[in-house]
Amino acid sequence: MFIHLGGDTVIRSKDVIAILDRQVKETSECTGEFLEFFQKEDKVEEIAKDMTKSIVITADKVYLSPISSSTLKRRALFVSDIDDI
Repeated sequence: MFIHLGGDTVIRSKDVIAILDRQVKETSECTGEFLEFFQKEDKVEEIAKDMTKSIVITADKVYLSPISSSTLKRRALFVSDIDDI
């Protein structure tokens, strides 16, 4: 199944490693370094400029989403429940 991250961006739910709140970027030095590394590798996709509410991490890319982390987590759980049926 798929998860809509905002804009025209949709990813496969099984590719999601983590969904983080944007505040983690500002409060965690480790997370900041992680994001800097991915930005240097050109593997960060900002879906909506200056509207980041959550950070979605996959093995290949990091997405900065305008949708809140709680909404994305709810969508991921919903998709997981459907897959179990």
